[in-house]
Amino acid sequence: MLRSLVRRLLRTTPRPSTAPTPPSASTPPPTTPPPPGRGYPGDFSGEAGSPFATPTGSVGAGEVVWAWVPFEEDHRRGKDRPALVIGADGPWLLGLPMTSQDHDLDETQERRAGRQWIDVGSGDWDRRRRRSEARLDRVVRLDPARVRRAGGAVDRAVYDAVLVALGAVRRGEPYDDDPV
Repeated sequence: MLRSLVRRLLRTTPRPSTAPTPPSASTPPPTTPPPPGRGYPGDFSGEAGSPFATPTGSVGAGEVVWAWVPFEEDHRRGKDRPALVIGADGPWLLGLPMTSQDHDLDETQERRAGRQWIDVGSGDWDRRRRRSEARLDRVVRLDPARVRRAGGAVDRAVYDAVLVALGAVRRGEPYDDDPV
C-alpha cells in the first residue's frame, strides 16, 4: 500500500526541467498564470458601463481585449480569454468575459447556474471570427498592465444593447439576448 502511494506521488509530481523550453507560436497561453501584481480585489458589483469610446490609444469601452480572467471559484487561478471592456474602477478596467461557445444550446442549464449571456457577433478578437457571447452576470476587474489589445471592438449598437441588458440583469429583469 505504501509502495503504491509512493509510485502514485512520483508519477504525479512534476520533475524539474534541465533547460527552459522556449515559447513557440504553437504553445497556448497558460490557464493559471500568477495573479495580477496588485492581487485581485474580487469581481465588480457596482454600477458599470461607460459611454462608448472611440480608440484614443488607451483601452476604451466597447473594445474587446485579451486578458487573464480569474475563475469565480478561485481568484488565484484563471484563464486567458477575451473580455468586452465596459468601463473602469480606479486603476482596474471592467470587463465582461466572452466566449465563442453558443450558450443558446444550453440556456436553461446556464440560467439555472445563474449565468446569463448576450450575443455580440464576431470580430477581430477571434482569429477564426466565430460569433461570440459576453457574460452579463459577472463583471471582472482587469489589470491594464496585463491586457493585450486584440484590435477588435463591438459596434456602437451592440455595445448599447449590452449595457441595456447588463442593467436589466442587475435589476432582475428580462433582456434581449440576441441584439445582433
